[in-house]
Amino acid sequence: MLSRKRSRGMRHQHSWKAYEENAWGADEYHPISKSGSYLTSNERGMGYTIVDSLDSLLLMGFDEEYERARDWVKDELSFDVPGKVNGFETIIRILGGLLSAYYLTSTHTNPVYHDDSSLFLEKALDLSDRLLPLFDTPSGIPYSFIDLAARKAYPDADNGGMSSLAEAGTLQLEFKYLSEISGNPMYGEKAEHVMMLLDKQMPAEGVAPVLLNPQTGQFALFDIRLGSRGDSYYEYLLKQWIQTNRTEPVYRKMYDRSMKGIEQVLMNRSAKQGLVFTHELGPQRGRDGIPQWMIRPKQDHLVCFLGGSMLLGVASAYPNNQPVWSQLTPSQKIDYAAGKGLIETCVNTYEGNPTGLGAEIVMFRSPAESKAHKGNLDWYIKHGLQDEPILDGRNILRPETIESLFLAYRLTGDQIYRDQGWRMFKAFERYCRLPGGGYAGIADVENGVQVERLDKMETFWLSETLKYFYLLFSDGQTVPLDQNVFNTEAHILPIFTPKGVSDFASSV
Repeated sequence: MLSRKRSRGMRHQHSWKAYEENAWGADEYHPISKSGSYLTSNERGMGYTIVDSLDSLLLMGFDEEYERARDWVKDELSFDVPGKVNGFETIIRILGGLLSAYYLTSTHTNPVYHDDSSLFLEKALDLSDRLLPLFDTPSGIPYSFIDLAARKAYPDADNGGMSSLAEAGTLQLEFKYLSEISGNPMYGEKAEHVMMLLDKQMPAEGVAPVLLNPQTGQFALFDIRLGSRGDSYYEYLLKQWIQTNRTEPVYRKMYDRSMKGIEQVLMNRSAKQGLVFTHELGPQRGRDGIPQWMIRPKQDHLVCFLGGSMLLGVASAYPNNQPVWSQLTPSQKIDYAAGKGLIETCVNTYEGNPTGLGAEIVMFRSPAESKAHKGNLDWYIKHGLQDEPILDGRNILRPETIESLFLAYRLTGDQIYRDQGWRMFKAFERYCRLPGGGYAGIADVENGVQVERLDKMETFWLSETLKYFYLLFSDGQTVPLDQNVFNTEAHILPIFTPKGVSDFASSV
């Protein structure tokens, strides 16, 4: 497997070199036009790609590339950049990247890198202080956008001023760790206050609409889903408990409640193939004016994180993530079966396409539709007018399926997960790799003959997708799961025992 591991690293280098040569300092890279772009309206960014890649470069041993990236952070990175940026993306990518770089350099086998940790902590503190206005709302639920130069936050005008569940519930790992290493409890307290509000407002089933009002802290009557704008909230419930060395049981309780609710309310099984999948619920008023929840048999690729997360949820309940399978509780057996089933489904949505790549969104057929359909697949990709593919059919280099395969292999040792990951990797190589450097998403995963490539290499290709491929073919001592936890952008953070645990966090 060593050659396969090395292949993952070389592909990261192929991607990084193209960015470094053609778009150095830009936030995002466009590999077809060989250009960069910025996430604010100004011709100046914050090097999202650079900061998002720091821990990948360290992990894979690209010392020269890392040193150039570190020097850019030291000499060029400034958060005094006018213009609105999304707070959620900035936290998981830039703050997460800086905190992971701090952790890895402070513990690196090469003591030369230990001096770099103070640089990354200094930058992380500067950024976090500029992010604090996000929480200046009547409820404490953060706004969606921030002008880091002006230190002013803004609600999301496109969604009626609402914030998303993911935006509110996917900052806790970063802010808790920052409090731990800085000695300033304020950051963790801001994050915990959000969790207290979410727990208070959460429906009994543990699943909630993806929008909530930062003025009142209450959920809006809106879609319930595990994909966009909701996904990482559920991911961080488990990971907050793991990150704090299992000393904050409230998050385990919240996680277990949500998994039970997901299994009862949002999970289904397809009629012909018997595939486990999740659907969405959309509100619709009945004749009596009372809202009813209507099922939409739609699953985002983003949901594919959940299979591996559920296996981790089972394993992490046991010392050193080594469960005694014969002693699993009934609920653990359900979670384990559901997690394995979701991974199987997500792999099927790759291997069922001519390109071997998964789409952004798949739809599942009802039992009647499945019976009438002549093909073997219970899922399909929506098309537009005149059979034109729409945005659902894209693959934009997302990491969620390979993330679950990595977790599944680490936790079970089953070779099938490596084999499936290898086939996925070869599909990316065939359809997304550009000979001149970089990788590009594709417009239609069902078209393996006339492939239309998209002129964008998302930062998560470097920070997440290739990292998880690399780790899938590494041994268990490379970022061991009993010592580390990944943020939702795959940034590596340590498990630690906090200096103090609040009454809320210690509640059971």
